[in-house]
Amino acid sequence: MLKRSLLASYFLLITLFISAQEKPPYAIPKKFEGSNGAVVSAHPLASQAGLAMLQQGGNAVDAAIATQLALAVVYPGAGNLGGGGFMVAALKDGRTVALDYRESAPGKAFKDMYLDSAGNPITSLSLEGPLASGVPGTVAGLFASLKYAKLPFKKLVAPAILLAEKGFAITQSQARSFNGSKPDFLANNKKNIAFVKNTKWKEGDLLIQPELAATLKRIRNNGADEFYKGITAKLVVAEMKRSNGIMSLDDLKNYEAKERTATRFNYKGYEIIGMPMPSSGGLLLEQMMKMIEKRDIGKMGFQTTEAVQLMIEVERRAYADRGTYMGDADFVTVPVDILRSQKYLEQRMSDYQPGVAGNSKTTKEGFVKESEETTHLSVVDNEGNAVAVTTTLNGGYGSYTVVSGAGFLLNNEMDDFSVKPGAPNMYGAVGKAANAIAPGKRMLSSMTPTIVLKNKQPYIVTGTPGGTTIPTSVFQTLVNLLEFNMTPYEAVYEPKFHHQWLPDEVEIEKGFNEITAQKLGKMGYTLKARGAIGRVELIVITQEAGRKIIAVADNRGDDAAKGY
Repeated sequence: MLKRSLLASYFLLITLFISAQEKPPYAIPKKFEGSNGAVVSAHPLASQAGLAMLQQGGNAVDAAIATQLALAVVYPGAGNLGGGGFMVAALKDGRTVALDYRESAPGKAFKDMYLDSAGNPITSLSLEGPLASGVPGTVAGLFASLKYAKLPFKKLVAPAILLAEKGFAITQSQARSFNGSKPDFLANNKKNIAFVKNTKWKEGDLLIQPELAATLKRIRNNGADEFYKGITAKLVVAEMKRSNGIMSLDDLKNYEAKERTATRFNYKGYEIIGMPMPSSGGLLLEQMMKMIEKRDIGKMGFQTTEAVQLMIEVERRAYADRGTYMGDADFVTVPVDILRSQKYLEQRMSDYQPGVAGNSKTTKEGFVKESEETTHLSVVDNEGNAVAVTTTLNGGYGSYTVVSGAGFLLNNEMDDFSVKPGAPNMYGAVGKAANAIAPGKRMLSSMTPTIVLKNKQPYIVTGTPGGTTIPTSVFQTLVNLLEFNMTPYEAVYEPKFHHQWLPDEVEIEKGFNEITAQKLGKMGYTLKARGAIGRVELIVITQEAGRKIIAVADNRGDDAAKGY
């Protein structure tokens, strides 16, 4: 039996290696339909690594861990060892898991650390270089989730080590991204790094990351302690000292992933499970879904003026609350029970007028007495487990700083704090004291990994990258499925829109309904055309005529859906 398992592992690694060496364009499957299990992620090789774990008898958590590790290699813009994230899981025994491995502020961080002598934000300090980095949580999160997995870590990390050590052929979009980011890489690194070369990157070039491979091997051999107390930790601290960073060895040693109580709410008979603080996503989603619940949006129809206006105004109100009340609940009192209550949400919508544009100067937070470069993966297995994971470095390539000798990028998550009350961050989000910087505090996040249960069984598993557009993208995806009765493919691929209170404008994707856009403009809304909004990774499991899995990878990137 053991010999057969080893042969299977060897065969799957060989298959992955052959795929990695292929010249793009890869086969990037956007859709999968089957009955056993599926993985949807931002890169086909990462999805394949997760699928390999399912095929070797692993469960959805095993696949999620292997996929995250592979993304740290093949999707360096957001996949990471030097960032953080959240995992939401619905397990076959009925338990739900909400695992928080969001980054935290270093011990020497302080509220005004990114302000000049006149009190103005120095935005570059919170965006680039080691000073922008929070204490990474990803590795702690991977090991904290291992107790829900079945396979040993050495098996889960094997695909990532192979891809880092032997290399993989980059896609056209990755070549373009590396070339465009070269000035930032050079400005923030004193030594040679894998993402920079003298000539331009082109599609099909091999990216080999020997330092990252060595780091992954050390973690394989010595566990999470290697990252937080061992050689890797020392390399991180040395990088800090080289470039005026403030993260210390004690900061790394003291970091812990935390299990939270998942947010849960009912929407027309469906149970929706999400992430609590310091993710704002779960609460924002609950607020938005509850504010439309009694307004029969399904009859209005997809992307009609009536439906879009209602959703814009719901988004406006939820994001106004986000900016004032939401933050790390370990540090500040977040009035969650009030913000999610029916009475409060009815009061929030009391001034809503169909056909009349709202205004963020008059619609502020409610009265309470008390990057777009993220990456998401969705996984289901044949045992009844479902996992949604969103991780990030914040901006694309995080702080652009690669830990010398360790080969991974550090995040720039400190920008997700409110650097100054009322000053927007890189995504235009405005915050107040609840999200101010404090040592050990976790910055507020928009990540929204989400699972929907139908008859107590996983029905929808979804999430997306996209900074502050994440909650609105997940909101629209759920409305598309649950109210407009779209197919999973339509729910992901149809154009989206976004409003976040401030700035007071509605962003719309290419292909958005032109007639609706014209009517909204005449109504008084400011519309702004923009590029892609998010990259939704969706799995829908139906039980009507036997179990059927439909997995959809967003066509806005190199995302891939794989299953068996």
